[in-house]
Amino acid sequence: MDSRAEVRGSGRRRFIGVVAGGLLASPRRAAAQKSSDKPVRLGILGIGAAPTPEELARSVAANRFWVSMKQRGWVDGQNIVVERRFGESVEQLRAAAAELVGLRVDVLFAGSAGLAKMLQSQTRTIPIVVGRAEGDLVEAGLVESLAKPGRNITGSQLINDELVPKRLEFLKALVPTLSSVVVLREGLTIAELPQIAARYDRQVVASARALGADVRTVVVRGASDLAAAFAEMAGKPGHGVLVTSSPFMFVYRQSIVRPAMAQRIPVVYETQVFVEAGGLMSYGVDVTEMEQRAATYVDRILRGARPADLPIEQPTKFDLVINATTAKAMGVIIPPGLLARADRIIS
Repeated sequence: MDSRAEVRGSGRRRFIGVVAGGLLASPRRAAAQKSSDKPVRLGILGIGAAPTPEELARSVAANRFWVSMKQRGWVDGQNIVVERRFGESVEQLRAAAAELVGLRVDVLFAGSAGLAKMLQSQTRTIPIVVGRAEGDLVEAGLVESLAKPGRNITGSQLINDELVPKRLEFLKALVPTLSSVVVLREGLTIAELPQIAARYDRQVVASARALGADVRTVVVRGASDLAAAFAEMAGKPGHGVLVTSSPFMFVYRQSIVRPAMAQRIPVVYETQVFVEAGGLMSYGVDVTEMEQRAATYVDRILRGARPADLPIEQPTKFDLVINATTAKAMGVIIPPGLLARADRIIS
């Protein structure tokens, strides 16, 4: 069975493992698990500037990944030591990946397939968990199959290209005169994933054409590019924006939602965290659930499981979230039919 096709079946499960059982089975205490008197080490590669201790503490306290890790018995500074490295450019990220691998941590974690690719280019032996791969990891060449990855990468993947038609359908409902779709993406890690980017672009072009709209892609490489990108789009009737959901976009989400609101530009996002930050509308997965699932993978590996044997998971439940407060501030009238389809309305 084509595992991607299963997404189209609704069901009530929010995630599906390619192999029955998957990560749902109780983790076994393998002999390879680290002894309790020696902390294990987790390496994390992230985009952006290194946070201050206060910013890091707030992030950890609110992040479901760390809540889930603590529930599984892992406490930073006690039985687990976390090494974090960040980068604001391709060169910095690659150097950070090399540094983490050089530390010989027990597990590496990356929030996206692009970052995971940077890590895998440095090591084929240290296990890597990817929290939200942008597309098909098999097509990207990072794993051998979804059911049995076969290499040192496992985790969860999104299927953003298959959700494009629905996202543009919702954007068209907001902008009946939609004539142009602008795809906003980052340029820090996209070059690592040409297959995923090409597949996504083909889907956007085909879906936009079906709605009578053309497509333009805007690539940003730093936070300073975002304001200019939205300023250039301002005042153009019939324009709508599709923002991709990479870690870069997440880190700089306020620099996206604020100018979009100020310029009254209709935007559809891929995850609801942008809408919670003031964005207009999103259709996609619940990121907090994916963070919790990522902790399951890290926990299993730290207890001796091999990433090559842990099936890649995919979400099966997607939510339409609308920020009614933002719509009112922008002067956007949400059609009643679209409101009726929303899984969550922020007001």
